[in-house]
Amino acid sequence: MTDLTSLGVREIRDGVANGAFSAVEVAEAFNAAVAAAAQLNAFIVTTPDHALEAAKKVDADRAAGKELGKMAGVPIGMKDLFATKHVQTTAASHILEGFKPEYESTVSQKLWDAGAGMLGKLNLDQFAMGSSNETSYFGDVANPWRRNDGGNAKLAPGGSSGGSSAAVAARIAPAATGTDTGGSIRQPAAFTGISGIKPTYGRCSRWGIVAFASSLDQAGPMARSVEDCAIMLEAMAGFDPKDSTSLELDVPAWAESLNADLKGKRVGIPREYRMDGTDEEILKSWDDGIAWLKDAGAEVVDISLPHTKYALPAYYIVAPAEASSNLARYDGVRYGLRDLPEKAGLQDMYAATRAAGFGDEVKRRILIGTYVLSAGFYDAYYTQAMKVRTLIQRDFEAAWEKCDFVLAPTTPTAAFPLGDKLDDPLAMYLNDVFSVPASLAGLPAMSVPAGLNKDGLPLGLQIVGPAFDEQAVLNAGLAIEQRAGFTAKPEKWW
Repeated sequence: MTDLTSLGVREIRDGVANGAFSAVEVAEAFNAAVAAAAQLNAFIVTTPDHALEAAKKVDADRAAGKELGKMAGVPIGMKDLFATKHVQTTAASHILEGFKPEYESTVSQKLWDAGAGMLGKLNLDQFAMGSSNETSYFGDVANPWRRNDGGNAKLAPGGSSGGSSAAVAARIAPAATGTDTGGSIRQPAAFTGISGIKPTYGRCSRWGIVAFASSLDQAGPMARSVEDCAIMLEAMAGFDPKDSTSLELDVPAWAESLNADLKGKRVGIPREYRMDGTDEEILKSWDDGIAWLKDAGAEVVDISLPHTKYALPAYYIVAPAEASSNLARYDGVRYGLRDLPEKAGLQDMYAATRAAGFGDEVKRRILIGTYVLSAGFYDAYYTQAMKVRTLIQRDFEAAWEKCDFVLAPTTPTAAFPLGDKLDDPLAMYLNDVFSVPASLAGLPAMSVPAGLNKDGLPLGLQIVGPAFDEQAVLNAGLAIEQRAGFTAKPEKWW
């Protein structure tokens, strides 16, 4: 039999549907792969029983002649930011350790309704704050890729969805959920040689997802191909009355409509994205991507996104400001950790609980956010950042008059060693320099693998499209995927 763990979403779904193998066989194969990959630390909690129960239901439905869902028989990893009923949900933070929700997030429920099963809860940067998956209370996630120079230093899998990217790249999950606030789907996808898409803000419900920055957070799929991302996104997306920011729009048939023929389409190349400090091999891969899109029939158009240089500083005001408000609920009163010093008052309990429960990066962002929202600084920082955000949105609106989508690098470098940037927050934040503008504008954006650098590490290319036009992004991603011919996978060391 085919090695079932080498198969992607569509291959598993179709194989189960036509009887080539059973959903239970698939679940058992991936459960075994997850158990054997503990060195990656991709999972905080494993749920082999959930995967098997879902698989048994799919097999029973098939035997009874019932119609199967879009994700039938596909076991996936669930980022530990999504609330899962009666399964620990921590956001990778000590402050939520042991918390088992009595409810299911809308996105995860949609995936279970579509026939998917859960292999476990995936590790991430604490409260989704980080670019290397080194801020988790449950330890660093290791990138399954290694440099080809014989060095065995563990590399960062990207963040915050590092557990998701590592699991998919290592073939211990065919797909996984991610969330993207400033690049947390796209950057880890680029670092591990997989695909991932952040849909238009509001396309997937945020209900039941632990909040970081509510005006930016968006769920999306991470998988090994553009088609698999499209299939999974269809299952995840849709209007949710429980989320006031949810888009009341029908979910398009993205997978069925995939088309790599880009004749008549225009691809915008933003001149501001050729930034100092960007790795030369990243710029070379960008040039390759431009050539591939031309080969697919697209016309190349030079465009300007003049406020790009202000995107990162604006993001690191807006996102921490929203985080400082959202994380105020973790106070030791209602759920999660409670640190109660002897003879302490309420304020002492708040302080002790948060000091023990939050990690350094979370504390740093709460402090930044509280500072920029404080009296005397609100107008100087937060108001100005929101104005810059509007200007960035207008830049993209002007660009859509000249082009149908934008091509840019996903990250300024390939994956770096764990620990390399941990003591320099600014160097870490620069990982998001290419991904943040699309997040601030609420636009759909995707990373697809473009090849390997001289060290044998994956590089990613990013496609950004107009609001609600995930199809344009997916189609361009497919055109690159077909021409890049990326089939490399990490050599197993775990």
